[in-house]
Amino acid sequence: MNVQPAAFLRTTLPLGIDMVGDYDSGRYHSIWLPDHMVSFWPDSIWTPEFTDLAKASPSPHRHLDGMAVSAAAAVLTRHTPLATTVVDTVRRHPSLLAQAALTISHLSKGRFILGLGSGELENTVPYGFDFSRPVGRLEEAIKVIKLLWHSQGPVDFAGAFFHLEHARMDTEFYEGKAPPIWLGAAGPRMLGITGREADGWWPAGAWTPEDYAAKLGVILEAGDAAGRDMSDFVPALTQICLIGEPDEIDEMLRAPMVKSIILMLTAKDLARFGYEHPMGPDWRGIMDFDPVKLSRAAMLRFCEEMDPRAIRDVLPVGSPKQVARKLKGFADAGMRVYKLMEYGAMGGMKFAATSAAKVRETEDEIQRLVAA
Repeated sequence: MNVQPAAFLRTTLPLGIDMVGDYDSGRYHSIWLPDHMVSFWPDSIWTPEFTDLAKASPSPHRHLDGMAVSAAAAVLTRHTPLATTVVDTVRRHPSLLAQAALTISHLSKGRFILGLGSGELENTVPYGFDFSRPVGRLEEAIKVIKLLWHSQGPVDFAGAFFHLEHARMDTEFYEGKAPPIWLGAAGPRMLGITGREADGWWPAGAWTPEDYAAKLGVILEAGDAAGRDMSDFVPALTQICLIGEPDEIDEMLRAPMVKSIILMLTAKDLARFGYEHPMGPDWRGIMDFDPVKLSRAAMLRFCEEMDPRAIRDVLPVGSPKQVARKLKGFADAGMRVYKLMEYGAMGGMKFAATSAAKVRETEDEIQRLVAA
């Protein structure tokens, strides 16, 4: 079974781009770079009162532009592909995405993957962007990108969101190959778009191997129905987890930042595991999340009501061997590339200091299991 880990290059300050050479060693399938305006951590509890991480960084929202950092990483590496995880099609016009992707593809000598998603509330609405109908906007944006990439001469396009009139993009592909497009997707419509249009997939919420396999099945069926060859399609996974010994895990789960992981889940997802969401039955996870608007009182109430057992039940939690066994289940379900997002590090500085070593140990165990 050919399964590989991915590396994750933060696009926040302090920027660790000097690490990118270590990620270019051949160990990793690809290097993934996020693209955000803000993070998922509530401002009201990013204070020394709640976490010593606030002493190391004055804000969790010190983001740099993901496409710009990808371009820098492209010229600092030679072998490993680079992927944005993910750029939304709300803040950037598809013509700009098309041109930027070609630019980074040339800078990287064909190693760039354009990772796209429909966006999140906190990265769009506060900045005045229209976040209505994000899935339709994404689907149309992909059409525009591909139209510009593959057309000869000027093109016209009249859609619900984007309009082109005598537009052209004469920049050729690096060595004749278009950059692959990967999508972050979870809902039925997004999965269908992924199957028809994309070359790879990150599930935006597939919490069990069974769910992952079912969603991947929808994608592959949609691709087959569109007449595509899906043999080279790449099923990937960004997996939040907590890695540590029992006493460490217990301490992590008492930390407000770790409890905040549940804010990323929808009430519907949490209900599948038998839990009521502290934010109410209509909570849509990242679609409703705004880190500025969650007050101190609201977060204190959330932390008091949040049952830590939910994190244990939903996410891989435990020693490197225990987490690896859960990831093996996703590999059996069809996953081929993964990145472990070890959020135990959000429990405080002492956990952050050992997080990377725990992830590497877990990756080694996963590779041992999938090779057995």
